[in-house]
Amino acid sequence: MKLSVVIVDDSEINLSLFKNFVARIDGLDPLCFNVSAEALNWCEQHGADIVIVDYMMPAPDGIEVVKRISRMPHMRDVPVIMITANDQKQVRVAALESGATDFLNKPVDKSEFIARIRNMATMRRSQRLLADRAALLSEEVAQATRAIIERERDTIVRLSRAAEYRDPETGNHILRMAHIAKLVGAEMGLSVADQTLLLEAAPMHDIGKVGIPDNILLKPGRLDPDEFFIMKQHAEIGYAILSNSPSPILDAAAEIALCHHEKFDGSGYPRGLRGKEIPLFSRIVAVSDVFDALTSARPYKRAWELDRARNFLIENSGNHFDPDCVAAFLKVWDEVLKVREHIGIDHCETSESGATSPT
Repeated sequence: MKLSVVIVDDSEINLSLFKNFVARIDGLDPLCFNVSAEALNWCEQHGADIVIVDYMMPAPDGIEVVKRISRMPHMRDVPVIMITANDQKQVRVAALESGATDFLNKPVDKSEFIARIRNMATMRRSQRLLADRAALLSEEVAQATRAIIERERDTIVRLSRAAEYRDPETGNHILRMAHIAKLVGAEMGLSVADQTLLLEAAPMHDIGKVGIPDNILLKPGRLDPDEFFIMKQHAEIGYAILSNSPSPILDAAAEIALCHHEKFDGSGYPRGLRGKEIPLFSRIVAVSDVFDALTSARPYKRAWELDRARNFLIENSGNHFDPDCVAAFLKVWDEVLKVREHIGIDHCETSESGATSPT
């Protein structure tokens, strides 16, 4: 492992002498500077493994050099050796307080110089080896974590597909509404991490439909009150399936599954939550899900025109939907249209007479 040694002294004779001493130690590469500001610029841009600095120099002097090096994040662990005169005890104390590691007294003894620099080099190599091992371990942990996250996402996708097999809503609808939800969340100021969490959790909003009988789930028409009572249970079934998981994605999905049919005026289900009592992710998903469901064809209805569905959100802002979510949706309207272009639209032969509004 080659180590760089920055030597700072305004005396060309001292620079030549110290460079010669350093060159006698295997694995060290001396870099000489007779202007301290240039040495600092080098350390700022390239770093160093050992710094040897004379105290008596034109500004910035040795103490100031040590202070500035100690403030460089990538140089904080680098050993700094200051060269002082024997009678400069006060200077040595100040240098230690500024971050110096060791001292050499003038006149410099060759044997002592080489021994101390060799010891510093051994210490620095150990530091770098530990740092490299820590970085390697960190990367290995990161790779393992990424693998776990990928497996978790794969499981989530498969869970979402399980609901698709029992629901006339297609996988494209699930993907579209999740991406639209992400756009709305971004417009509302969600962090990038929360936007990603929403994107990954939203597709499971209707997972509870796996517990709804086929004769109700697949009925080609409006449900009667008893059937609708059973259908509404899918929110709590979804929550039961997804809740109490250590996974942040499943935890968010459980909340969305439970609350995405709540309405802003308190008339929704299953708990009749009102306004900001409804979790934000669920309020966002409500807007995204209803819009895409309205504009998608189903066996029991034709797809609504985009303007009609858009107006439905506007007309129901404040009762069914959170006005802030609707406003954010309208601001990202162009991006919503791009999502529909990139993720295929559902097509289904049906009759207009079967058209229904979302519940």
